[in-house]
Amino acid sequence: MNKNISIIGVPIDLGQTRRGVDMGPSAMRYAGVIERLENLNYDIEDLGDIEYRRPTRKEVISDTNLKNLKEVADVSEKLAAKVAETVSHNRFPLVLGGDHSVAIGTLAGISKHYSNLGVIWYDAHGDLNTAETSPSGNIHGMPLAVSMGLGHPDLTNIAGYSPKVDPKNIVIIGARSLDQGEKELIREKGIRVYTMHEIDRMGMTAVMEETINYLSARTDGVHLSLDLDGLDPSDAPGVGTPVIGGISYRESHLAMEMLAESDIITSAEFVEVNPILDEKNKTASVAVALMGSLFGEKLK
Repeated sequence: MNKNISIIGVPIDLGQTRRGVDMGPSAMRYAGVIERLENLNYDIEDLGDIEYRRPTRKEVISDTNLKNLKEVADVSEKLAAKVAETVSHNRFPLVLGGDHSVAIGTLAGISKHYSNLGVIWYDAHGDLNTAETSPSGNIHGMPLAVSMGLGHPDLTNIAGYSPKVDPKNIVIIGARSLDQGEKELIREKGIRVYTMHEIDRMGMTAVMEETINYLSARTDGVHLSLDLDGLDPSDAPGVGTPVIGGISYRESHLAMEMLAESDIITSAEFVEVNPILDEKNKTASVAVALMGSLFGEKLK
C-alpha cells in the first residue's frame, strides 16, 4: 500500500437533515488518526478541511426535491479537485466525512486516474436513490447512483465527466436497509451485494475473499467507502441513520485486515461519524481503529 497518505476533511452535513455529522472529521482527528497511522510508518499529510458556505433559509428554494443541491455540488467539485491533485502526487487520499454525499466528490477525483476503478461500499444502505426514487430528497442516499451516472446532472457531471464507476465494479457489503427503487436498480445493473443475510450465512471471511477475488480480476484500483452505520449501532452508535442487526466490530476488523493483506485498496473514505449522537467519541475511535487495520496494523 502507498506509504504516503493525504488526509482530507469534509465537514459537511448538507446531504441529510441531522446536524452534527459536520464534526466527524474533527472527531476522528481527536481520536488519533494521524498518530495511529504515523505509528505504522506512514508519511501523513493533513490537508485540512474543504471549506463551504452554508445556505441561509431564504436560499433553500429549488426546482428539485434534492436538498441543498447547489451547496453539495460546490463541495463535491472542490473535493474532486483536491482528491485528483492528491492522486497525481502519488499519495493515498484518505477522506474523512461528513455525510456520505462526500463520496460524490471523492469518486469524481479518483476515477479519472483509473481506467476501471472498483468500489467497495461498506454500508447499511445502498445509497442508490435518485430524485425519482428517494423518499427524503437527502443526497447522502444518492452518491453511488450519482457515481454510476444516474441522477441530477449537477451531481453526475462533477469534474466534467460521467459516469465514474461501472456498476459491475461495485460490491456493497453490509446492506440491510434498501428502498424499493434501489432493489430494482441492483437487479437491473447487476451490482454485487452482500447483505447481512450473506454475511451471517457465509461468514465475513468468505465474503471478503469473494470480494477481493472479484475486484482484483477486473479493476486497476479499488476505493473503499466505509459508512460507520455499516456496523451495528451497539458498536457505532454515533451515526445519523442507525440500522440494528449490522456488522460487528470484530467482523469489520477482519474485513479491514483482509483488505490490507490483499493490497488492493488505493483510496478510502470514512463517513457519517456524528459526535452529537455518539457516546464519548466511541464511533470516531472505532473508525480510527478500523483505519489502523486497513493500513496494516497487526497484533504480532
